[in-house]
Amino acid sequence: MEHGTADIGVIGLGVMGQNLVLNLSDRGWRVSVFNRSTYQVDAFLERHGEGRTIEGCHGLEEFVGSLKRPRTIMLMIKAGAPVDSQIESLVDLLDPGDIIIDGGNSLFTDTTRRCHRLAEVGVHFVGCGVSGGEEGARHGPSLMPGGDEAAWPHIEPIMTSIAARAGGEPTAAWVGPEGAGHYVKMVHNGIEYGDMQLIAEAYDVMGRGLGMSAHDQQQHFARWNEGKLDSYLIEITAEILAHREPEGTPTVDLILDAAGEKGTGKWTVDASIDQGVPITLIAESVYARMISALYDERQTAARILGEDITPIQGPRDEVIADLHDALYGSKIVSYAQGFMLMQSASREYHWDLDLGTIAGLWRAGCIIRSRFLVDITAAYRDHPEITNLLFDDYFRSEIEAALPGWRRTVARAAESGIPVAAYSAALSFFDAYRSHRLPANLIQAQRDYFGAHTYERIDRPRGEFFHTDWTEGQDERAPEVSS
Repeated sequence: MEHGTADIGVIGLGVMGQNLVLNLSDRGWRVSVFNRSTYQVDAFLERHGEGRTIEGCHGLEEFVGSLKRPRTIMLMIKAGAPVDSQIESLVDLLDPGDIIIDGGNSLFTDTTRRCHRLAEVGVHFVGCGVSGGEEGARHGPSLMPGGDEAAWPHIEPIMTSIAARAGGEPTAAWVGPEGAGHYVKMVHNGIEYGDMQLIAEAYDVMGRGLGMSAHDQQQHFARWNEGKLDSYLIEITAEILAHREPEGTPTVDLILDAAGEKGTGKWTVDASIDQGVPITLIAESVYARMISALYDERQTAARILGEDITPIQGPRDEVIADLHDALYGSKIVSYAQGFMLMQSASREYHWDLDLGTIAGLWRAGCIIRSRFLVDITAAYRDHPEITNLLFDDYFRSEIEAALPGWRRTVARAAESGIPVAAYSAALSFFDAYRSHRLPANLIQAQRDYFGAHTYERIDRPRGEFFHTDWTEGQDERAPEVSS
């Protein structure tokens, strides 16, 4: 490859970085690669370089010099301090108008900070959510770029060419300014936590509640994948349940029940608290992983407190049909909560997020891709002003149809002693969200009693605050709004 002719450079040759480079090369782009451990550059080219327009570089100056102007560099490295360190190493080698893309799972506030920092020296910074795992990176991911929009005309042809396709459209589109791209990817990951927990709870009800083998469960998940629940995660669940060890034992039965996490679910919950948006299902999914991680403590608790699981009663087909509806109804609530959070962030940070476009980006190439997202995309594109997905006619009717079986599933699980935190949280949210009156009036009275925090009254206009001397029973107008 001639000097200065590469269309894009990639730093970081982990599995995701390697697969992305191969994807770029397959689409006809000339790519330069660099890795801090330079032996990985040589090893990568030895395995994959023949017949491809990929140049390996052993130093940053060589790497930067191999790129066309404006130079476009994509970082596929660990989030956090390594990204800041790599940026600082690059800044003095770049010119105004050059572009840095962070393709890792960075915290959106870090991306916003980096956008402002690099704008001072004229370098365009893009925080790009990349979903789809190894397979997506290799054959077509979902891409959620945001940051300095001046970069988009330069990188759009590259990103749309390597992205997956849904309905003929690339799953890559500009999301918004500053940290918007990484914020959307963070919410995507939070929804992913929720989807995985919902599926795991169905697996638990089938297994411990109904005594079904992995083989029997596999058939139901495979059938569900042909209907409304058609999705990547349901599909791989069926494949996982079908996998056997050489001696015939289902592999899933041998896996320790302690789930890991990389922090993006927690970030989503933290952001929801900052925004005051109740993403209760995602939060319970994060906490469920935390409980699972208390493995040794759970073994002690099971011995001391006793594990009281009783079989679920009733015709199996009816129980499983209700379980399907519980998963589906909860899934609707999970996405509604996720989109509530993005709407709130869009207002708070003035990002003007297009929720229909975002839903469209998730229809293919990513971990939460599903048939379900086609309906969400249509809902927001047909009614971009809608304040909640639950208000859409289609989803309102779908959740109403699922509700009876959903309630029966939660009740059966409670009676059986099987935890269904995500189903319960979603159902409680749905009931609370549509409640004309909640018991928060008593909480306000309690707060006023012990802390004189004041309260509003239903017989007076909003914005008027009152305090009661509860031991005397006298109300008085509060002089000002209390915190």
